[in-house]
Amino acid sequence: MAASFPETAISTDRLLLRPLAEDDAPGLATMMADDLVAAWTDLPQPFTEEYATELARTLAPAHRTAGRGIVFAVTEHLTQRLVGLVELRNTDWRLRSTEISYVTAVWARGEGYAPEAVLGVAQWLFEDRGFLRLELRTAAGNTAAQQVAQKVGGISEGVLRSAWIVREGAAEAALEAPAGRRAGGESRSDLILWSLLPEDLETPELQHAGWHGEGRYVLRD
Repeated sequence: MAASFPETAISTDRLLLRPLAEDDAPGLATMMADDLVAAWTDLPQPFTEEYATELARTLAPAHRTAGRGIVFAVTEHLTQRLVGLVELRNTDWRLRSTEISYVTAVWARGEGYAPEAVLGVAQWLFEDRGFLRLELRTAAGNTAAQQVAQKVGGISEGVLRSAWIVREGAAEAALEAPAGRRAGGESRSDLILWSLLPEDLETPELQHAGWHGEGRYVLRD
């Protein structure tokens, strides 16, 4: 049987990362109906309530039990409002390595929720699950995702050339030149590869920013 992550929740200062529930479907559909989400992610579009329900009921649990990764709904402690989605994917259990992706709702952007969620997951992976490497891959034009990678202490390791497909939409101005455009409103994009290792969380910059120290996350199995 393949190794897999436990069904769990992670609590940070402001956020609770927990398994998806079927009643998250309306909020998920609203969050994903955003041009930037459509442009920079590979999530299905349109992202309907029916698909969100299937994701919570079947797809996310199967993703976890098969050992491929885990999906977390990110909610505010104060309001219980859904502020984002975090997914671990492409998990290699022999190398103790996995890749993280993240989406933040339009109304919650600029509040530091994405780096807080990513760091909570990173600390859980390294300290509780014994992982040794976390990867982040950001499209070359997705400066917001790159800022998250930088804020959590990620190290840029290089560029994966023409390794992603970006959908056109509100982010069209940030896409490649027209020569790279494909039929169907898509264009190819480079990906920037970032990595985060356990020792990267010990940097003075993260400690000064309040990301490190006792009580930074609470595990709820």
